[in-house]
Amino acid sequence: MEDYEAQEQEFWRKLHEMDMSRAQMLKRSFAAAAGLTILSSPGVALAARRAGEAAPPLKGRGFPLATIVKNAKKEGKLNTIALPPDWANYGEIISTFSKKYGIPIDNQNPNGSSAQENEAVRSLKGDSRAPDVVDVGPAFAVSGAAEGLYGRYFVSTFSTIPRSMKDTRGLWWGDYWGAISFGYNQNLIPNPPKTWKDLLKPEYKGKVALNGSPLTSNSAVAGVFAASLGNGGSVKDVGPGIDFFSQLKKSGNFIPVGTTPQTVASGQTPISIDWDYNNLAYVAEFPAARWKVNIPSDGVYGGYYAQAINKTAPHPWAARLWEEFLYSDQGQILFLKGFAHPARFNDLAKRKKLPQALLNALPAPTLYANAKFASLGQQTAGKAKIATDWPSKVG
Repeated sequence: MEDYEAQEQEFWRKLHEMDMSRAQMLKRSFAAAAGLTILSSPGVALAARRAGEAAPPLKGRGFPLATIVKNAKKEGKLNTIALPPDWANYGEIISTFSKKYGIPIDNQNPNGSSAQENEAVRSLKGDSRAPDVVDVGPAFAVSGAAEGLYGRYFVSTFSTIPRSMKDTRGLWWGDYWGAISFGYNQNLIPNPPKTWKDLLKPEYKGKVALNGSPLTSNSAVAGVFAASLGNGGSVKDVGPGIDFFSQLKKSGNFIPVGTTPQTVASGQTPISIDWDYNNLAYVAEFPAARWKVNIPSDGVYGGYYAQAINKTAPHPWAARLWEEFLYSDQGQILFLKGFAHPARFNDLAKRKKLPQALLNALPAPTLYANAKFASLGQQTAGKAKIATDWPSKVG
């Protein structure tokens, strides 16, 4: 347990070092909010007034949870989007929340991308079907916040979320993280890849897939970052990663089929470049596929996802209750149960709240020892380069 905590602390030390550049981008801090009374964002406050309801709070800490629960139940529903039930254990998270609070969840477009989540907030503004909350990649969180799509809120446990994983203005917060891995079907891949260069072997012709397109999917963007690390690039330059996939496509190994649970079960994507928590979940979910997972030895990329509340959420109280649940000890441990590292891992470890059985189910911490994390600026720059170069080089 102590060794595991030491590894985690080293990861977050690296993230904190990266955060020096992030701080220049996000200059507003808690100090700016210190003198504010408990108010919601203007959009949510206006929506609440029109509905004749009290405006939800800006901060969860110090505000009665019972009041949030009461008003959330009065709203009677929560709209989520792009939460696959087998992704980071969201299926159990959703059912646990609904059972605990008696609030049904309408999870729209379960296999949607981060780009589609922001587009839904944008296009469904004022519609009762609009998502109340989103779970997007950091680059999409930054662009969504800049566009004014999200409302401000500070969950009760905000202070225990690493600074590198949150917007200090309260516009979004990292909820869990993982590393890019190679998942493979042992029935079809007897000699599994262990490095990025292995993926170019002729025996993998028509067998290598990404989880979506990097033009719209954060997990696929992360795959390009990881490929760059394994091919002489860095988190500052994703060019080598794009060139690698171009080469992989020319070899015939890369297939334009995005990985889904269905393609894993059917054998359509024998090798999947995806987050470790997704590939690890497939091991038990599809025993017939004899799925196994390798962390590449020549390029380990770590990344997180972020929660945010729709600024004009149709159910603003339920949205806040959802966030309080996700960032509670119970919610964070449910992420761990889905093989994802929860944002509040260090805090939970210090208080000895992490079940040893769940820790034992994760790959050895040493496999993540050289993981690299891109800063928000690097992610935004990488995403922009992919948008420019991927269509012409990979298609």
